Amino acid sequence: MSQALTATSRAVRIHAHGGPDQLVIDTVSVGEPGPGEVRIRHHAIGLNFIDVYQRTGLYPNAMPLALGMEGAGVIEAVGAGVAHLRAGDRAAYAANPPGSYCDARVMPAMNVCRLPDGIAFETGAAMMLKGLTAQYLLKKCRPVEGLDAGDFVLFHAAAGGVGLIACQWAKALGLRLIATAGSAEKCELALAHGAEFAINYRSEDFAARVKEITDGRGVKVVYDSVGKDTFDKSLDCLMPFGLMVSFGNASGPVAPFAPGILGPKGSLYVTRQTLFSHITSRERTQAMADDLFAVVQNGQVKIRIDQRFALTEVKAAHESLEARKTTGCTVLMP
Repeated sequence: MSQALTATSRAVRIHAHGGPDQLVIDTVSVGEPGPGEVRIRHHAIGLNFIDVYQRTGLYPNAMPLALGMEGAGVIEAVGAGVAHLRAGDRAAYAANPPGSYCDARVMPAMNVCRLPDGIAFETGAAMMLKGLTAQYLLKKCRPVEGLDAGDFVLFHAAAGGVGLIACQWAKALGLRLIATAGSAEKCELALAHGAEFAINYRSEDFAARVKEITDGRGVKVVYDSVGKDTFDKSLDCLMPFGLMVSFGNASGPVAPFAPGILGPKGSLYVTRQTLFSHITSRERTQAMADDLFAVVQNGQVKIRIDQRFALTEVKAAHESLEARKTTGCTVLMP
């Protein structure tokens, strides 16, 4: 089922890796969806650190590259074999390949989910990648000895988009979340969203403070999207058999390390996670999205959108994100 063909769209692309100046708005053709595809017209687009990694070349891709992994809008057309969506449906997604920084696009339907009527487009665009990330971190990245209500966990960059969702969701699960952030204001934000403790890593030794909070025991899990600046000390925050979950590189990639160091520190576990390992089928994607939609609709998790930029202001949006001037979620408006 199809509406009138969308002939062209604005799309933010890069033609070489580099800084925000590489972001350009091109006019691209948008045709009809093929088998297993949909055409979606965006009402809002999510901004994420993975977009920066792709722009800089930390995660290299072929050029030219259309950026953006997250968006929400209305389905205009569906291709053969797509049964879970129809033209006119409200929808949202976090998905590969990148390309959400645009007015409209044709894309694989597998990771596109119908957006419940009670969730606004801006919220849908802001929460899919970050909310599904929080879902797999808290529900699937569990230490070998389990993760139960009352257990301590450490979450870095807790005032960001993923972090504020995780603070609220962890509280709903009964976990005692220790947040880190880079300013007193960001620490207050994390506390207001469900963190039990907050540490300003710029003015405190977070490893020493974690040991103080936990009476020297440490935490069962560290969730770390910061990377180079926090990885080593994070290992010292873990109790024996604890789990270090690395899922980002905001400060740069983690340096190679010898696995032998994990034994003396308590026979620790280390994993490097990515959302796209978890959403490899329609069924897995929908189950995770249903879990996310449920906690948003019942009010346990509120999606905080603190920054809005027009699509034409995408350079400024990237600059703010990289300078760590943002809190909560950021959306681009077509």
